[in-house]
Amino acid sequence: MHTTTREALRVSGVLVALATVTSGCSQDTHTGTGTGNKSPAERTSPSASKSGLGDILVGGKAVTGSQPTNLPKAPYQRTYTNGPLYAPITGYRSMAYGRAGLEALYDDSLSAGVPGDVATTIEPAVQKAAFDALGDRQGAAVALDAESGKLLALVSTPSYDPAQFSGRGGKDAQAWKSANADSRSPMLNRALKQADAPGATFSVVVAAAALDQGLYTTVDDATVSPFTYVLPLSTTRVTGASSQCENASIRLALRRSCTNVFTKMAAELGQDRLRAAAQKFGFDDDTLKVPLAVAESSYPGDSTTAPAAALTGMGAGDVRATPLEMARVAAAVANGGQLVSPQLVERVTKADGTTQRPETADGGSAGQAMSRGTADALQAALGTGGQTGWVPSGDGDLAASWFIGSAQSSDGRRVAVAVRVEDLPSTAGAEESVGGRAAAEAAEKILASVS
Repeated sequence: MHTTTREALRVSGVLVALATVTSGCSQDTHTGTGTGNKSPAERTSPSASKSGLGDILVGGKAVTGSQPTNLPKAPYQRTYTNGPLYAPITGYRSMAYGRAGLEALYDDSLSAGVPGDVATTIEPAVQKAAFDALGDRQGAAVALDAESGKLLALVSTPSYDPAQFSGRGGKDAQAWKSANADSRSPMLNRALKQADAPGATFSVVVAAAALDQGLYTTVDDATVSPFTYVLPLSTTRVTGASSQCENASIRLALRRSCTNVFTKMAAELGQDRLRAAAQKFGFDDDTLKVPLAVAESSYPGDSTTAPAAALTGMGAGDVRATPLEMARVAAAVANGGQLVSPQLVERVTKADGTTQRPETADGGSAGQAMSRGTADALQAALGTGGQTGWVPSGDGDLAASWFIGSAQSSDGRRVAVAVRVEDLPSTAGAEESVGGRAAAEAAEKILASVS
């Protein structure tokens, strides 16, 4: 087999980022609210719907409500404000079809009779910017505080309006059927539940492993990489995006999307060392919750062939990642190498005014993904530019654009972002194309909302 892979480059001037393009519904159930904290300082009052259902709060304001039904077994029906905007967070509460998302997870605090409030970490302006940036396209976006792990935006598009089937009438049945039958899967939370090949965004992990393992001393060492690299035990060739990719340093390879460099680097590291490095970033963890359950991001196992293992260096082969996971990678670079524990829920306020914090609410570090020196070197190597690339999906007709990066907000926070835009025509993969820029442009708008 003889194949050639090329990726296109476009540099923009405001983000610390790495990006590429590549191809790309379960419900959450209640797991409790963690340990209680009933100190007077944390006693607050639940929202105005205390006589009905409890509410989910965004930016301190309820994005849910309730209205009486006069039905003994279901006295209140859920209402939603900006339902499609917040559906990946709230989930749905339906009189006919059950619950999902935070509605299911905190049912004991949101149900009638025990109404409380669930306060999220989401920032309305950032959520809206991410939602608008994706528009009608299929995709996902995650923004989080790189130090605390607080999720500032969690968007999946196309979305759905949970208010359309919160009741049990004929219109509700039709809306439910339509949402579930939609080929674009609006009820799939792509930000948390869909793990796909991350493309060249994964080269950040590869570069971190190479530096930590001592394959290269600095990001400016020549990598001795041929412009066209032949995969081990194979005739498959991977060609760099430009002639500058020949023997490119890590700094240049990151900025020029040099897939020849990172496939060779993956082969030099070997599958075991690269898998261990990926696991430090959170790959192969099937227990991650925010507290909503998250699909596992994975690095391939021992049965992977040598050529396939080398391809993981450019985020191809069998490596898989969710947008949440790649946002954590970007955050680790921005946060001195520390991997954050992402959190979506700040606190749960009970009807009596006492509060509880879920186990994930403390966020913070989940361990050291790479050394501080490596993180600082990669941060400097990525600079203030952005990078995009293009890899068509397996069928050759559609592809997806990935982007990860970070920026500092006006209040000094470092915010990390990951964006994936799916089902772009493969013909849009040429340099400077709309398709190739899709995720990077969306990320720029999201980061602008926090600056």
